[in-house]
Amino acid sequence: MKQAKVSIILHFPKEAPYGKDGFLRTVKSIFKQTSKNIEVVIIGEDSDLSAKIAEQNTSELAVHFINNQATLGESLNQAFKVTDSQYLMYIDNREAEIVLKQATIDLCLLTAHQEKDFGLIYGDYEINENNQIKEIHLLKHHIGRVRDNQDYGKVYFFNRKALESVGYCDETLKYNTIYDLRLKVSEKYKLVHIANRYAGSLYTVKAKGKSQNVFDYLLASKESQSESEKVLEKHLRRIGANLEAGEHYGSRPAAPKETTLKASVIIPVNNRPKFTGMAIDSIQAQTVQDVEAIIVVNGGENDPTVEAVKRYLPGGDKYNSNKPAVQLLVYDINNLGLCLNIGAWHAKGEYYVQLDSDDRLKPDAVEKILAVYEKDPNIGMVIGSYEVWEMKDKGELNRMEDLPVVTHDEWTEENGRNNLLRIGGAGAPRSIPIQLIRNIGFSVNQEPYSRNYGEDYGMVLKISEKHRIGRVWDAIYEVIRHSGGTDHSIDQATVDRNDEAKDFLRKETILRRIKLNQK
Repeated sequence: MKQAKVSIILHFPKEAPYGKDGFLRTVKSIFKQTSKNIEVVIIGEDSDLSAKIAEQNTSELAVHFINNQATLGESLNQAFKVTDSQYLMYIDNREAEIVLKQATIDLCLLTAHQEKDFGLIYGDYEINENNQIKEIHLLKHHIGRVRDNQDYGKVYFFNRKALESVGYCDETLKYNTIYDLRLKVSEKYKLVHIANRYAGSLYTVKAKGKSQNVFDYLLASKESQSESEKVLEKHLRRIGANLEAGEHYGSRPAAPKETTLKASVIIPVNNRPKFTGMAIDSIQAQTVQDVEAIIVVNGGENDPTVEAVKRYLPGGDKYNSNKPAVQLLVYDINNLGLCLNIGAWHAKGEYYVQLDSDDRLKPDAVEKILAVYEKDPNIGMVIGSYEVWEMKDKGELNRMEDLPVVTHDEWTEENGRNNLLRIGGAGAPRSIPIQLIRNIGFSVNQEPYSRNYGEDYGMVLKISEKHRIGRVWDAIYEVIRHSGGTDHSIDQATVDRNDEAKDFLRKETILRRIKLNQK
């Protein structure tokens, strides 16, 4: 059977960190493909390299050179038009050297034969860091994979029919060309993932691996973030899942009848006796004293945090009847959803306020949150802003000045609830009416992949569909980073599991929103 022709598109990036030799290794891996019905399109040209490329081209494959254009979209569209191949493989080698396995094209062609309605094929790959190979296993696509940082690798095998259908690349985009193209193709065609277990990666990326850090997104440019927001908004509109500003809003429920306080700060905690007292102190220092602290210890009666909290109860050395009361609830199952739901059922406050056991509230946090609720009866959640602090081994606390105040600007009045599908978090600190929590409930890990992660994400998504989200733009919360924390240096397996959990909720949300918009 005659194989379909494939055009392979890659960059000659003059400023690439891996140099000309690395680029030539990429080209050599193309010329060594077991499939020979291919041609090469190189974006960018260097006269010294042309001869070296010709030397390696023993199979006399067609090689085209085109000039770099102002945007990636313009360059790719020009490359697409140079050829008439049925299939187009784009190698994004702008930042790292990429070497194809010899059978990569054949594997993609076989997959294309089996998956005739595909738009994009992507596959697992390897990272070669100082001759140490690490396999990267990507997640399989579904309608909920709409994050702009979702990893689809660096090699994309496109069906030209799909590219023609979506109008090729948006040439106006500066940062999110592939993100936009991937979303558009997914609306009409299948995105097919080729997985591997061992030695089955399609290609190798020679680059330094990157550790995961939940604060990395803070360093992304505002311009890039704004562009990706618009890309997602257009995608949601095309599939009928976009929520227009102000649409579907209703009043938040009345406070529970047994309410006697304005707010309940609920802290789930496991084995953190060192930090919990600091969190309680920040609650009792609030300018609004009509509050309570509910500490839900989920390590059982032998958890040392229990004794640390008892110091704030009657008879304890830190008990003060003139300060907000502290409730202690002890459970022997480490399930964050259990803690937060139980805390809400024991709450005497009208509103829940978030506080992690190793963080602190600013003294005016509750005051500013309540002021937002008073502005609009449709507000079903308030999101604040926070600073990032660091605790040294000796207990010294310092503000991390290199990180700006985290305001979650993506939570705009016009598009915040749509943007929630693109980003990893829902902002902090969060405040929710206690009755809404009782009505909807935090996740107790019943969804696929959930393991005490994102326990409130699904509820936040649901609340945002029916209620307005209020904002406090001032920093009212202090996130404390320390050696025992879980907010940095996260391993890839944990990142993937967390992404699976939230992407499942995104999928359910998108399907729910499509139905909501059809009413």
